Amino acid sequence: MNTRTAAARSILLLGALLSAGASHAQGVLTRPLELVVHTAPGGGPDRVARILAEILTREKLVAVPVSVINKPGGAGGVAYHYMKSRRGDPHALLTGVGSALLSATLRPDMGINMDDFTPVALLAQDPQAIIVAADSPHRTLRDLMDAAKRESNGLAASITSPTSSGRMLGWLIEREAGVKFRFVTFKSGSEALTAVMGGHVQFSTENVSESIAAVDAKKLRVLAVSSGERMAALPGVPTLRELGYNIHVGTGRGLALPGGVPKAAVDTWEAMIERVYQSPAWKAHAQSSLYENMWMGSAAFGRYLAQRRQTLLEFLQAIHVTTKVSIQVPSVTVKTRPALSAPVLRDEG
Repeated sequence: MNTRTAAARSILLLGALLSAGASHAQGVLTRPLELVVHTAPGGGPDRVARILAEILTREKLVAVPVSVINKPGGAGGVAYHYMKSRRGDPHALLTGVGSALLSATLRPDMGINMDDFTPVALLAQDPQAIIVAADSPHRTLRDLMDAAKRESNGLAASITSPTSSGRMLGWLIEREAGVKFRFVTFKSGSEALTAVMGGHVQFSTENVSESIAAVDAKKLRVLAVSSGERMAALPGVPTLRELGYNIHVGTGRGLALPGGVPKAAVDTWEAMIERVYQSPAWKAHAQSSLYENMWMGSAAFGRYLAQRRQTLLEFLQAIHVTTKVSIQVPSVTVKTRPALSAPVLRDEG
């Protein structure tokens, strides 16, 4: 078989698979689909929802209309309660499933539980970084930790929320390095990084994607990243694991259906989202957003969320944000898929 014939057959096979997937989805998903976002338009979860809607429609993976529904407010509570009200309905999909949702399930006042949601898939996470000003005297992470041990009041770090992924990364480093930081909260990642550039704080633990423009402009430097492997966009920057820290965290780009959804619907969504994950449009979005691609299907993602919820509980209790909650975590082996092939890999908003 020559190369041209093999390529033609591969294209025909892919077309047949997509056609079969759309036909199966048509039998399960019979009404317009809502991609529900817990933040306002423009943030990371919103961008994920919009690229998903675009790919699902353009690739004809579904035969019904797809719309993005933004329901910000109440620390995500507005969107989460909306999803809770749709129990058993596979026509609503929550985007941005990560630390914000897990935090809500640990707050008794939120009235949200894990069984109100059905994990579908994890596509990626947006790594955090330890970021300093370009002219900072701290050339390495060891320099920064040595300075933190000498500073009686603790070095100041900029974050966007007292319970954000950036704050959690700071806590993980504190725990492993035996140091203490002072965390200063800003309204956005850009403001947090501006504070670093202005010398108002010594460093930030915000997302790599927030900082890359200033890094390219030689206004900021990245000392380490929280991804599992070095990032193509920052090949000279070590991971925390390389530096001896058992830390691999980031802002999750996960998806979930309401609780009580039939298994056939979960399987249908998982198959569709995996096709989205493999599409050129998603690869382009992942590249431009500096995502660390991590494919997990429904079962693996559910175990991963349980593990992350346990760590989050320890974090919130350590910083005195939540009362004690007793939870059990199943044994979990997290398998991540290698990064999608792209020349450069580049978000919870």
